[in-house]
Amino acid sequence: MLQTLRNAWKIPELRKKIIFTLFILLIYRVGNVIPVPFIDVATLSNYFDSVLSTTILGLYNAMSGSAFSQATVFALGIQPYINASIIIQLLTIAIPALERLAKDGGEEGKKKIARISRYTTVGLGLLMGWAYYTMLHNYSSQGFSIITEEGFLPALVIILAFTAGSAVVMWLGEQITEFGIGNGISMILFANIVSGLPRMVSTLFTMAWWQILIVVIGMAALVLFIIFINDAERRIPIQYAKRVVGRKVYGGQNTNLPIKVSMAGVMPIIFAQSICSLPATICTFTGHTSGWWYEHVWSSSSWTYAVIYFLMIFFFSWFYSTIQYDPVEISNNLKKNGGFIPGFRPGKPTAEFIQKVINKIVVFGAVYLGVVALLPIVAGNLMNGVRNLAIGGTSIIIVVGVALETVKALEAQMLMRHYKGFLD
Repeated sequence: MLQTLRNAWKIPELRKKIIFTLFILLIYRVGNVIPVPFIDVATLSNYFDSVLSTTILGLYNAMSGSAFSQATVFALGIQPYINASIIIQLLTIAIPALERLAKDGGEEGKKKIARISRYTTVGLGLLMGWAYYTMLHNYSSQGFSIITEEGFLPALVIILAFTAGSAVVMWLGEQITEFGIGNGISMILFANIVSGLPRMVSTLFTMAWWQILIVVIGMAALVLFIIFINDAERRIPIQYAKRVVGRKVYGGQNTNLPIKVSMAGVMPIIFAQSICSLPATICTFTGHTSGWWYEHVWSSSSWTYAVIYFLMIFFFSWFYSTIQYDPVEISNNLKKNGGFIPGFRPGKPTAEFIQKVINKIVVFGAVYLGVVALLPIVAGNLMNGVRNLAIGGTSIIIVVGVALETVKALEAQMLMRHYKGFLD
């Protein structure tokens, strides 16, 4: 990776893209420390660390680089944009007009869908900003002086500041995607998670030496495991029939249909964690953070929560596989282009075989995501110091995945420019 970055830096055009990406990330980090008016940041941070860190808001805080717990301009982070993209992606399957626009609209259709996603992002930002203000107002009414000034104008300023911040973050991410290196959303999430590493390292040194050794070895093994699975794929052999057109022979080549093991990426973990943390969040809002149900079922450190969490990851992995791969459509496309899977007739037998392979891969991929997501919970129950590290399977998968994608993007850019230094 370091050799690839060093070689990419030697190419003027790639160097400009890297500098541009770092500059955008710097702007984002500056916005992450600008507080919204009429909010006592110190009181909110203390209340967040003591009460809200175990709820779904803890996930939002990690994804926003601690901006959510400090009520900064970019407190909502990239979450409205991610949620809007997921909603539009699901609607393209449910609404025929959007499906036709995505498949048959070409470049203009993609631009219209991107425009719809931007409008949806602003709407979700406004909704989440209002929800955030309502939450702060409720805490202030319970005796916590979080909002320093009440009234319609302060409320409007706070909500619009959060909404504008989410729109700016969306714009920054799109600028990285268009003019920088890698995917803008991924790079912003990567920067947010990496920004918490100094705090994690300082917390790590407060643990016993044997705990530090176990954590370091475990994280190194987990990173290697994620790298291995991230590149793993099942390749279904495809053969194309020969066609004679005039004096020329077309087709006859052999290729394969790659199906990645981690086809859903980190999204099943994010969805599962959001839903599983919802009861604990409701308990926190209502003030019922004690009792048997909260401690043994809804608490993120309970074994019951871990089992439910694993089952939800399994469900969303299967759900995402049905969205990404349609065996019938793949079979029809192969049949139209004269391709077939050796040993299977075109049509229904081919679709059934592809579906069978996908089902096996989904099971393995879901188990992999479940293991990665549950390891921090299991380690936290076995060693109390691990709970204070604020690391999770979601964060590790995002960091490793973005790093690998960035390296591949740089290598592809260098390959396009016929640069052979990184191949030596």
